[in-house]
Amino acid sequence: MRADGKKIKVTDPEYAIVPHIMVQRNDALNMIELDIPAQPIQDYINKVRKEGHRISHLAVFIAAYVRVVGEFPMLNRFIVNKRVYARNELNVAMVVLKGGQMDNGSMSKVNFDPTDSIFEVNRKINDFIEFNRKDDKSSATDKLVDVLLKTPGLLRVGVSVLKWLDWHNLLPGSIIDASPFHTTLTISNLASIRTNHIFHHIYNFGTTGILITMGNSREVAKRDANDEIHFEKCIPLGVVMDERLCSGSYLAIAFRKFKSYLKDPSILETPLEEKDVIRECPYKRTESKQ
Repeated sequence: MRADGKKIKVTDPEYAIVPHIMVQRNDALNMIELDIPAQPIQDYINKVRKEGHRISHLAVFIAAYVRVVGEFPMLNRFIVNKRVYARNELNVAMVVLKGGQMDNGSMSKVNFDPTDSIFEVNRKINDFIEFNRKDDKSSATDKLVDVLLKTPGLLRVGVSVLKWLDWHNLLPGSIIDASPFHTTLTISNLASIRTNHIFHHIYNFGTTGILITMGNSREVAKRDANDEIHFEKCIPLGVVMDERLCSGSYLAIAFRKFKSYLKDPSILETPLEEKDVIRECPYKRTESKQ
C-alpha cells in the first residue's frame, strides 16, 4: 500500500508485461509535439478579462488537462517497481521564479480536482504563485531540500535512501506531499522566459508520467478547405510520456480531447459533474501543497 495511490490489476496482458521489460521510466519515454492555435486562447482570455477575470495562458492549459484527467483516468496512473498504481490525487508541478530572479526558483505542486472549473484552477494557481514568489516563504519542497543540504553528508545518503523507500512503497506520505517528482503532470512554461519548447526528460525518481513544456509561439503552415496554405500562430508543446501508463490509442484520444478544450476554453467554465468523473480510486481531498 502506498500513500499516493492504489495498486490496480491491469487487464491487458501487454501492459501487464511492459513494466517488467521497461523497468525504469527513461526506458519507456515517448515524445510528441503539439501545435496549439493561439488565437482562440487569446480571444478567450480577452473576453473574460472584460468580465473581470484575469486568466493566464498557463491556467487555460492546466484547466484543460485537469478536465481531461477526469475523463481519461489512466493519465493519472504511475509505475513503481514494475507495478501499476492509480493515483489518489490530481496534482501539477511547476517552477515559480522568486522576485523575477532567473536563478532563484521554487518548484512545488498544486492539487486540483477533476470537478474544478477554469476559474477555480486559475485561483489555485494564483494562490500558489503568490505564496511561492515571496522571498520569506518556503514551499514544502524547499524545506525538504534545505534539510538535506544543511546536514553534512545527508544529501548523498538521504537521496539514495529516499529512492530505496519509494521503490519499496515505504516513502512517508509527508515526503510524497513535499516532492515535486510525485505528480500527475509536470508543466514548464518556457515562453515566460522567452525560450523555445523542449522535450524534457521524465525523472526515474518519483511517479510523474507526463511532462509538458510550453515554448515561444511560432507560425505554422496549415492547409485550408480550399487547399491553400496559410500560416497560423501556434503555441508549441513538447510532450514526454511514460508509455507504460496506457495504450498509444488511449493517449491519442485523450490529447485530441485536450486540444478540443483549448479551441474553446469557455467549455471549462462549467465544472465537470461528479457523476461524469472517472476515478480509478477515490481521491484524497487535500489543499494544495505549498
